[in-house]
Amino acid sequence: MHRTIGGHISAAGGVEHAMERAAAIGGNAAQIFSGSPRVWQRPSIESIHLDKLYSKRKEFGIKSIITHSMYLLNLASENPELVKKSIAVLKFDMQFNALIKGQGIVVHVGSSQGRGWDVVKDQVAKGLAEVLAASPKESYFLIENAASQNGKVGGTLEEVRWMLDTLQSPQLGWCFDTCHAFAGAYYLGEPGKVPSAEALKGQQVKSAIGEIERLNLVETLRCVHVNDSRDPFGSGRDRHANLGEGEMGQSELKYFLNHELMKEKTLILEVPGEEKEGPDIENINRLKKLVGEK
Repeated sequence: MHRTIGGHISAAGGVEHAMERAAAIGGNAAQIFSGSPRVWQRPSIESIHLDKLYSKRKEFGIKSIITHSMYLLNLASENPELVKKSIAVLKFDMQFNALIKGQGIVVHVGSSQGRGWDVVKDQVAKGLAEVLAASPKESYFLIENAASQNGKVGGTLEEVRWMLDTLQSPQLGWCFDTCHAFAGAYYLGEPGKVPSAEALKGQQVKSAIGEIERLNLVETLRCVHVNDSRDPFGSGRDRHANLGEGEMGQSELKYFLNHELMKEKTLILEVPGEEKEGPDIENINRLKKLVGEK
């Protein structure tokens, strides 16, 4: 398999077990949590069986491991204690990522909670700088684009570009989520076929590929979360659907994933799965079909 394809996989019982689980659904990549995504306490770094992980990774041919950071953090919060706890978790995840020889940690940076991007952006940059300064040089922090709801940081690709420009760190990159982009009115199909604002009741529509090129975001894009959407285009809502079962046009998604700029990017599923247990072999096969893999 030429493309690097996988899904978000359980690491229950140890990170090494995620390697076999990723291969079992037909993937050669895996995304995992470093610990529970809904509690602040992190496991001990010493509890990671690195020799077993490296052995299993080689055995099952896993080309890429990505760590997804927890959902509770918010670098844009008005609460100093929450910001402090967020930074501590991110420092741990960067260390974890380096130890497992991962491709990066994907992060939902947070929300302005209605205060607006201009109010929180310097605070966010300060938090990012603190995390990066304390992290191993072989670890990577990947800002995930948001669905543009409730003041989520990264709701526009301009915000992602601003963070990259402000920090100027080789350890800082980003992750593109197709569902989030679709929710934020980024059209995934050919730039020349972007729907008119009139067709979408005045909503401003942008070409995803066009904006990635215009903002010079290709080189720093390290992975793509491939998810369909339960909600219509431009809804601002972040609710994932299995591939081909949501509101997203599959021809547009196919165009995006097969664009020359995307062909070397790691593709990760975060779909519910046919049995509601997360990414599965059925969705992996649908993704492989979209990108011409067997």
